[in-house]
Amino acid sequence: MSTQSDGLVGRIGSFGRQAFGNGWTTERFVILSLLGLVLVSFGPRFQVYLFTEFLIIALFAVAFNLLYGYTGLLSFGHAMFFGAGAYGLAIVFRDYQSALADVVGTGLAPLATFVVGGFVGLLLVLLLAIPVGYLSVRLEEIYFALITLAFGMLFYSLLLQDPNGLTNGTDGIFVLLGTVEIGGTEFRLGERRIYYYITAAVVTVSIYAIWRIVNSPFGTICKALRESPDRAAALGVNVTVHRWMTFVVSALFVGVAGVLIAGFTNVATPNEAHWSMSATPVVATVIGGASYFAGPIVGAFLYHYVRWGISRFPALEAYWELFFGIMLIVVVLYFKQGAAGGLVMFGAWLQDVRAAYDRGGAGEAASFVGDSVAAKGRAVVARIAAIVRAYVNFLKTLLGVRDGGAGR
Repeated sequence: MSTQSDGLVGRIGSFGRQAFGNGWTTERFVILSLLGLVLVSFGPRFQVYLFTEFLIIALFAVAFNLLYGYTGLLSFGHAMFFGAGAYGLAIVFRDYQSALADVVGTGLAPLATFVVGGFVGLLLVLLLAIPVGYLSVRLEEIYFALITLAFGMLFYSLLLQDPNGLTNGTDGIFVLLGTVEIGGTEFRLGERRIYYYITAAVVTVSIYAIWRIVNSPFGTICKALRESPDRAAALGVNVTVHRWMTFVVSALFVGVAGVLIAGFTNVATPNEAHWSMSATPVVATVIGGASYFAGPIVGAFLYHYVRWGISRFPALEAYWELFFGIMLIVVVLYFKQGAAGGLVMFGAWLQDVRAAYDRGGAGEAASFVGDSVAAKGRAVVARIAAIVRAYVNFLKTLLGVRDGGAGR
């Protein structure tokens, strides 16, 4: 027993030394991220609420990027699995909480129902993802995107139709989490800080699981499929089956996010399965950068908090799509690998500044900063000028065609 304890202590000590002794390592980011998750829980209640929603969106985006960023398949139907997870939890709470209370007792019934409802939601996602994925992965590029969109809207329409009174139509199903009693201690499962801890734990474990998948042989094959399906097939990879497996795994983690959103909002509605919800992880991934594992997380943070910041100003709220459009244009033009790639570039630039300081002190560093900023400014101006010239040439060509047509 002592040997096992010493081994565990040694591994923890090694992790800590790597985290804080070797610069900005992955271990340091992990520790600081976990510490940040704990500190957020002590913030104002509304900020805890806002950050909980961000974590759910981040898991949605990371799970989506497992299919898009690592396999190269763009799905516009993942909201179907998001909604399926939410409805699985909601149906269990509505129809089976009393039956579970008879088994585990009234005090544990809300927690047991949440766990069982989560598994039911994932089972529903699995039942949808297997046939939908089987049919979808046989198509590529725009055809794959369109067929996933079609399946998603089919599921959305089914929710609206309320088959056999199962989904309650447009009203959705309320999810009342209730109060849990364990050993004489009571706490409300839906209380903002309690639910934040649940969400943070589930999202952390889920993202870690996706990270392990990405860095496994399975993830390596995913990257090979993204780069060249033909070469992967030549090496003996069954492209269709592997894409199908990736589709199902991605859908399951999206279903986890769907389960969490139902408990967070206390309701499951058809809106969770609408095609516009499928656009959320797409936008977050584009903003953050699909080529980085943390890109969708960064993008989800920017998407969610920029959206919230705009909503603080009523005059800007009516035009929030305009601001998001501008942000997307900036990212596409100047950050080819998204905001995460921009952060990496900024980190490399800071290292160059530090190197200049080491060479010649503050004067050398200031000169380097001035030169690099000026060069970047000239590049930006040149890019804008090129865009303007291309637009003017397009207008001239268009007007010339029209004039010629009028003359004839």
